[in-house]
Amino acid sequence: MQLEESTLTTINQWLTGNYDQETKNSIQSLLDSNSTTELTDAFYRNLEFGTGGLRGIMGAGSNRINKYTIGTATQGLSNYLNKKYPNEKISVAIAHDSRNNSDYFAKITADVFSANGIHVYFFTALRPTPELSFAIRTLGCKSGVMLTASHNPKEYNGYKAYGNDGGQFTAPDDKMVMDEVAAIKNIDEVKFERIDNNVELIGEEIDQLYLDKITELSVSPDAIAREHDLKIVYSPIHGTGITLVPKALAQFGFTNVTVVEEQSKPDGNFPTVVYPNPEEKEALTLALKKAKEIDADLVLATDPDADRVGIAVKNNDGEFVLLNGNQTGSLLINYILTAWEEKGKLTGNEYVVSTIVTTSLIKAICDAKGVEYFNTLTGFKWIGQVMTNLQGKKTFIAGGEESYGYLIGDLVRDKDAVVSCAFIAEMTAFYKDKGSSLYQAMIEMYVTYGMYKEDLVSITKKGKTGAEEIKAMMEKFRNNPPAKLGGSEVVTLKDYELNKETDIKAGTSKELGFPKSDVLQFITEDGSIISARPSGTEPKIKFYCSVNAYLASAADFDETEAKLAEKIKTIMEDLQG
Repeated sequence: MQLEESTLTTINQWLTGNYDQETKNSIQSLLDSNSTTELTDAFYRNLEFGTGGLRGIMGAGSNRINKYTIGTATQGLSNYLNKKYPNEKISVAIAHDSRNNSDYFAKITADVFSANGIHVYFFTALRPTPELSFAIRTLGCKSGVMLTASHNPKEYNGYKAYGNDGGQFTAPDDKMVMDEVAAIKNIDEVKFERIDNNVELIGEEIDQLYLDKITELSVSPDAIAREHDLKIVYSPIHGTGITLVPKALAQFGFTNVTVVEEQSKPDGNFPTVVYPNPEEKEALTLALKKAKEIDADLVLATDPDADRVGIAVKNNDGEFVLLNGNQTGSLLINYILTAWEEKGKLTGNEYVVSTIVTTSLIKAICDAKGVEYFNTLTGFKWIGQVMTNLQGKKTFIAGGEESYGYLIGDLVRDKDAVVSCAFIAEMTAFYKDKGSSLYQAMIEMYVTYGMYKEDLVSITKKGKTGAEEIKAMMEKFRNNPPAKLGGSEVVTLKDYELNKETDIKAGTSKELGFPKSDVLQFITEDGSIISARPSGTEPKIKFYCSVNAYLASAADFDETEAKLAEKIKTIMEDLQG
C-alpha cells in the first residue's frame, strides 16, 4: 500500500513544522517501519471538528487526538467567541474525565483560552460532564469544554464543546465554530502560552450547589424516607461518577449504598473491563456479583464521564437482569409523570423530549397523561435545544434517549447520569413503597400502554476504508430500500438527509421538518420502526429496531416478549440480507 500524495504532504508538514521532537520521532518511526496503514489513518485527513467537537484515537497525526489537534480546536473556538462577543468579558468552564491524558488535554485547552484573553473556570480535578454543563449555566459562561471520549475504549479521547446555554452547539453556531477551526492552516496560529491570571480554579463549591439543586427536584421524599435502606450497588467503572453519584444518593436520603470497590478508583486504563460502557453486560460483571452477594434491590453503573447510566434489577424469579436504555427511560418518565400527577403538579404546561431512534412508548405515556411530547434528531444537543427554545414558556420534566442517557429537570443541557441515578433509586423506592419491584412496574407499564421492544445492532468499520464502506451501505439503503421487513410491508420511508418522508403506497412525499442528518427510517405496515444511522462518534453504522404488541396481562409478558424478540431477529436478518 502506497501513501497518497496528500497524506505525504501532511506528514511532511508535521515533520518540518513547529511540532515537538517526541511527535516527530514517533512519525519517523512509523515511516522507517513502512507502517503505511497506520500512517494513512493518522494523516489522511484532519480530525473533523464536528457539531459535538472532537473524538478519536490518541497519538501523533492530524487525524488523532493530541496536543496540536486539541490546541487547534481551542484556538478556533476562541476565535469564534472573540468574534461573537466583541468588547465583552468572555469566560469558559473546563472539566475532564478519568481517561489517560484528559487532565493534560484540559490544561492545554485552558492554556490556549487564557492566551486568547478568555477567562477560564478550571475544575481542579475530574468531574462529570453534566456538572460542566451546570457550571457553564451557573457561572454565566459563553462556552465550555469537556475532555472526554465518553464510553469509548481506552485508546480514545475527545473534546466536547458547549455553548452559553450549557448545551452542545447547534445551528448556526455549530457551523461558525467549525469554520473557525477549519480556517486554521498552520500550528503557528495557535497560542499555547498560558496567561495565569486568566485561569481560576473551581471545585467543591460547584459540587454542593449542583447537589442541592438536584435534591430540590425530588418528587417522592416521603417514599425515600420509608425505604431509605434500599440496597443499592453502584459502580463508576473507573470514571468521574465516584465524585458525585454516592453524594447525590446520600443527599436524596439513601443510607445503604455499596460502591464496587474494584472499580471505584478513577483509571484511564479501565483495568477491570473490556469496554467502559454500561450498555455492555460485561462492564457490570463486578457490580452484579456484588449485588448477588448482598441481595441488592438495584444496580447502577455509570460511564467514564457520568452522562450515561446502566441498571440491573431482579426479575420475577429473583435473578438480576439488565434493562436497556429504552426500558429505563420509559420507566423514569412514567414514574415522574405518575408522581407529579399524584402530587397535583401537572398543569398542562409541561413537556417531555426524546429522539427519533428512542422507543415510541415514551410518546404513548405522554399522550395518556396529557403531557406535550417533542421528538428530536439523535443526540442530546437537540433535546437541549428544545429546552433552551422553550425556557420560560413551558416546564421541562424529563427527556432521554435509547443510548442510556436521561435528564430530569432543566439544570443542565446534556444527559446526566448523576441526577438519573438519584431518580432511578427514588423510582425504585416509590414502587417498593407500593409493594412492587421495578421489574413488576415495567410489566404493568407495558400492560397499560402496550409492549414495546427494541434492539440495536452496531457494525464497526475502522479507518478510511471503513468510513467508505459505511457510506456505501447508506447509499444502498437510500437507493434500494427494502420492500418488506419481518414479513410486513415497508409503507413509509423517512430520509432525514433529504428532509423527506415518502408514503410508498400513495407515492407521495412531504418534508420532515428536521435539520439534515444521515438517518434512514423504514416504517412497516404493522408499526415496526427500523432506523439506519452512521455513528457520529464511533466508526460504526447502527441499526435500530422497534416492534410492539398488545399485552393483555402480566401473565402474558414472557410469551409476548419472546414473539417480539423473534420478530426483531427476522427484521435484522432481512436488513443484512
